[in-house]
Amino acid sequence: MNRRGFLKRGVAATMGAYVALSSSAGPMPTVRGANEQIRLAVAGIRGRGGDHVGQFMGLPGVKVVALCDPDKQILEQGVAQFKKKYNVGDSAITGYADVRKLLERKDIDALVVAAPNHWHALMTVWACQAGKHVYVEKPVSHAIWEGRKMVEAARKYNRIVQAGTQHRSCPAVKEAARDLQAGKYGKVLWVHCCVLHSRASIGKVTEPQPVPESIDYNLWAGPAPMTPVMRKQFHYDWHWQWNWGDGEMANWGIHYLDDVRHMLGWKDVPTKVVAAGNRFAWDDNGETPNMHFALMDYDGLPLVVDIRNLPDPKRKGGKDGAVYLTSRGGNYIQCEQGSVRISRGGGWFYDNDGKRVYQYKGNGGAGHAQNFIDALRSGRREDLAAEIEVGHFGTAICHQANMAWRAGAKATPDQVRGSMKSCEDALNTLKDMLEQLEGNEVDRAKQPFVLGPALAYDRKTERFVGDNAEQANQYLKCSYREPFAIRNSV
Repeated sequence: MNRRGFLKRGVAATMGAYVALSSSAGPMPTVRGANEQIRLAVAGIRGRGGDHVGQFMGLPGVKVVALCDPDKQILEQGVAQFKKKYNVGDSAITGYADVRKLLERKDIDALVVAAPNHWHALMTVWACQAGKHVYVEKPVSHAIWEGRKMVEAARKYNRIVQAGTQHRSCPAVKEAARDLQAGKYGKVLWVHCCVLHSRASIGKVTEPQPVPESIDYNLWAGPAPMTPVMRKQFHYDWHWQWNWGDGEMANWGIHYLDDVRHMLGWKDVPTKVVAAGNRFAWDDNGETPNMHFALMDYDGLPLVVDIRNLPDPKRKGGKDGAVYLTSRGGNYIQCEQGSVRISRGGGWFYDNDGKRVYQYKGNGGAGHAQNFIDALRSGRREDLAAEIEVGHFGTAICHQANMAWRAGAKATPDQVRGSMKSCEDALNTLKDMLEQLEGNEVDRAKQPFVLGPALAYDRKTERFVGDNAEQANQYLKCSYREPFAIRNSV
């Protein structure tokens, strides 16, 4: 069965060999002994951060002692709910609007970062400088340059820093990684990585919206610009605006792109990329593409990254969503003897006749938080499932795809087809996208594709080189607002 047939039949396509990293700063100090309590703080407690509070509080020998959020209403509610749920008094949990105040505390061992993307790098660097270890949510960075600074800070201050790419702790992905790297199914021929689901438009406003009174906008924006708020919903929808978010490529795509690196044992990132797509069908305040695909090359192996947020009315499910994948995404790894198809929670190896041969059973990475705690107790960054440099490389692929698209210009489908002609899977992906756009009644004369130039990436300098490089390299680093700047020397 080929990739196109796989997608249409509704099989969940998605979900390493970890390379131990040497420490340049001597032995890592253990946080606590086996019987001593580890004390955590969580920054950003709306949504994912709230999940982390409950998750870490459920681990033996771990206690959350501080919460941080620049939204006063969310912070007060979070503190009150914590006290009620865990039946504790005022001294057990403290709320902070400013993470700098929290980091002054000497009794906190580690910071869990679940703030918006634009804060991830700075909070990690500051925490390392303050002597804290860090668990930082995906995507670990908002730009390739600052991801490298996070690695440098972890090394300089000898801190344990875990990336929140929890599939690294999933048994299915780890087992598939062992089999693929051992050559069990023969040579890997090509890879299709996808996130196919449906989101709604974020709506459109034509004038700046007031910042909710409960939010300290200076602290919320932090290193990012304090530009007028041009979106209906203040929270979450920043994901689709470039000053603060990185689109679906780094929101969900990061999980499955990191799985590719894990399962194939990649030590770095692709060196060639071309990307196409646009924000189709919607007329809203979002800036990131909702149909985005990239053709990448890793040492001769083609990788197609396929990210879509529109429904697919021509297939089963109608306008309720793109249901030809039964999960939110996946990886289809075609080998000589068949294909490995893994999504969150597990997958199968199929022979070349499409018959299921072997099941990979997983749990989506349920033990990832415990893995972080175990590494804190051992004092060994090598024990981490997703050490920060691993997280940096996984996130960097997302940034590569975004940068390649942002460097693009309007193009016809024939021009996109010409740029992808070296890879049959990429051409099939374009055909699928065109059918999906037709099903959504998109007028491509009014909403054409945006096609980026073919780009080459230098792994040593971590930047694009050669023709058209500077068009993309302008996005290697964010602009930073004082006093929330990441320094060249961390």
